[in-house]
Amino acid sequence: MCLIGIAFRAHAKHELVIAANRDEFHARPSATAGAWAEHPHIFGGRDLRQKGSWLAVSTGGRLAAVTNVRRMVPPDPGAPSRGRLVADFLLSSASAAGYASNLAEDAGNYSGFNLLLYDGAELRYVTNAPEFRDEPVAPGIHTLSNATLDTPWPKSRRLQQALESWSRDSWESFTPLFKALTDRTPGADAELPNTGVGKSLERLLSAPFIVSPNYGTRCCTVVALGGGKIDFAERRFEPSGLDAGKTEKQLALG
Repeated sequence: MCLIGIAFRAHAKHELVIAANRDEFHARPSATAGAWAEHPHIFGGRDLRQKGSWLAVSTGGRLAAVTNVRRMVPPDPGAPSRGRLVADFLLSSASAAGYASNLAEDAGNYSGFNLLLYDGAELRYVTNAPEFRDEPVAPGIHTLSNATLDTPWPKSRRLQQALESWSRDSWESFTPLFKALTDRTPGADAELPNTGVGKSLERLLSAPFIVSPNYGTRCCTVVALGGGKIDFAERRFEPSGLDAGKTEKQLALG
């Protein structure tokens, strides 16, 4: 997951709305959004290699999402899966603050991550890059990509503006959010961050929706919690960027 828009207590009918893109290597096997066979109260996509997830919810009103952090450090092949953080939180009964506190000691063992944790009452942001940090997320509109929370990368600003407009006008349809998530326009060169990957790759990665043969946006997901229910919508894509299916599900909370 490499781009997440967050509307927390900013929409008239939804406590929390997440609009997110999962960017990943196309060869990595994954399951489409659905109830997990051994844990049917959890709903979301699943990484079939490590059994974690990039974004999932539970019918108990919990949500977790993770992104990697872009930094010029070779990944440790022996590091634990970041996607397990999502699964472990949803399977636990710990508060967001309690889970984050327990994670502090081991966070350095993971490759760089950004983690969002919602326990039904509080939303928290946790990262281990450049060092461990855990803080509550204030009500409002936020974005998260492969830097820290609210870093104004071009694609983050674009999604934030779309989410602000959608929330302000109290839209119910997710169509405007999916339009923002599938925007393939790269940022202007003058706006690109310098993360050490080179100008051409910075340009490719600056679009909200990434298309390339080996790596790109695998799915777009919008999740809304509120009014005693969870609305979950996922749209999937081929490496070429063509549609590859969708999932829409409404879950009762409780």
